[in-house]
Amino acid sequence: MTTAPTFEDDAARDRFYMTAALEEARLAEAAGEVPVGAVVVWNDTIIARGHNLPIRSVDPSAHAEMQALRAAARVLGNYRMPECEIYVTLEPCAMCSGAILHARLKHVVFGATDPKTGAAGSVVDLFAQATLNHQTTVARGVMADECGQMLRDFFGARRRAQKAAQKLAQAAATEAQPTPPSPSPAD
Repeated sequence: MTTAPTFEDDAARDRFYMTAALEEARLAEAAGEVPVGAVVVWNDTIIARGHNLPIRSVDPSAHAEMQALRAAARVLGNYRMPECEIYVTLEPCAMCSGAILHARLKHVVFGATDPKTGAAGSVVDLFAQATLNHQTTVARGVMADECGQMLRDFFGARRRAQKAAQKLAQAAATEAQPTPPSPSPAD
């Protein structure tokens, strides 16, 4: 657990915790995973950290938020965390938003939006459903440029590697093709 310094304002506090989530995202990237990281904060202390691990763990639910929520529940000895906040570098998906709501966290802070699967306003907004039995507040776009750039760099590198592999495969296939025999001179 990490104790936070005194903050001059809420924006400085949010940047501090999002920076910790970005550190987790770097761990995911180093493991070959999509670079998403999360931290759970209770009483201005980071009590749990998590980063994406679905590929390595062969578990589709091993998103950064899920990893951090599981760790926080173990620390607190409770699956309910009404005094906790989660900071995550990418907008939570429906699965993670649902878990956050079921854990009853009081606040979610995320960096980059996810226009394909975001469930905190980009595609759907599960946190805006007034009929749910628990309400979680959301802050969007904290350090969005840094969080988004990490993802853009990761996917850009992945696309370049795929193109390079395709070129190598094409070159190998071309070299492997037998050359047609030369026509023999007529007698």
